[in-house]
Amino acid sequence: MQAFFTWFDAFLSSGSFWVYIVIFFGKVLEVSLCTLRIVLINRGERVKGSLIAIIEITLWLIIASSVLDGWKNDIGKAISYALAYAGGNYIGSWLDELLAFGLSSLQIVVPTLDETKKLANYLQSQGYGVTSIDVKGKDANSHYMLIMMIKRKLLKSVMEEIQQTCPAAMITVSDVKTVRGGYMRNAKQRSSARK
Repeated sequence: MQAFFTWFDAFLSSGSFWVYIVIFFGKVLEVSLCTLRIVLINRGERVKGSLIAIIEITLWLIIASSVLDGWKNDIGKAISYALAYAGGNYIGSWLDELLAFGLSSLQIVVPTLDETKKLANYLQSQGYGVTSIDVKGKDANSHYMLIMMIKRKLLKSVMEEIQQTCPAAMITVSDVKTVRGGYMRNAKQRSSARK
């Protein structure tokens, strides 16, 4: 192991073009993992977040130490590091959307009772748990709100179905950390129901 670190230190001090590539992609990976770790921990996935933290901090130690050691003599290292930090944030947020960990709460405001019943019946026929309540808008007219909790993986398809069934619906989405009780359909049930 010591031989590897000696070789790696010599490589990072060589001034080769590949040094900037290693710094760039190493930092992108580290920051992407950092973003995922934060998302996982915020959504209650502490064990997964902690395991990612081990890889993240190891990468940080290697990459940051290589940049901090002599960056004034090689400004390219600092530029590569800074660009990678920005890129890692972007890729981390993209991965969060792609993996879609966690739960979402949908609040769907529907203008009429008939449309509310139609939409609620449709969503329940698809296996979703839906709660309906009466609400008032600024003009004091009655509106109706449907509330449902779903896995984030299902968010895009559910929102498309709602818009197709009731184009006048206004949808707001919130992230949910925990839910106890109630009924929530999962992604496996959803995909098997479509077959």
